[in-house]
Amino acid sequence: MKLILLGAPGAGKGTQAEIISEKLHIPTISTGNILREAIKNGTETGLKAKSFMDAGKLVPDDVIIGIVSERVAQPDCANGFILDGVPRTIPQAEALEAAGIHFDRVISIEIEDAVIEARMTGRRVCGSCGASYHITAHPPKVEGICDACGKELVIRKDDAPETVKNRLKVFHAETEPLKNFYEKLGVLKLVEGNQPIESATKDILAALGV
Repeated sequence: MKLILLGAPGAGKGTQAEIISEKLHIPTISTGNILREAIKNGTETGLKAKSFMDAGKLVPDDVIIGIVSERVAQPDCANGFILDGVPRTIPQAEALEAAGIHFDRVISIEIEDAVIEARMTGRRVCGSCGASYHITAHPPKVEGICDACGKELVIRKDDAPETVKNRLKVFHAETEPLKNFYEKLGVLKLVEGNQPIESATKDILAALGV
């Protein structure tokens, strides 16, 4: 089963990918994680990607498709995989098809902008150990302080209100048209994202026919 999870930033793609990956025993390929890994390791691709990400821009297609092609060629992807975070544009989708990377299902997690903004601007991360919190959904015991290591919590640049608004704008302009692209290929299914995680998972599995 080769899947793509589509949806706005903060729609819950990462969470659902993790659950489905476990249920179907296929790896999740999060471009965010692959890129972060490359950035952490200071690779050429990583540094290239970082300059774009810091500016809130999309990483160029050739960088993304190259990283993804390398990853899906690995043995653990033989029985399928879940792509999270790519494709983000029609040219990326076309490039994946051209590279021979085809999909059985594309699940679009539907959610309103206002819900996304509340979700993302409430996220906090420990600057020291990387633990994640949310001011309403998963608050720390002491406001602004990490439960795990006692260091200060910060707002990731990605989660600052103006960045979130900008990312949503980019999503609607560049990524949302993918729904039409995959609908024409006959593989698109829509799932309501503003519901409990378990319910969304149930709807996704039903859409996959498993």
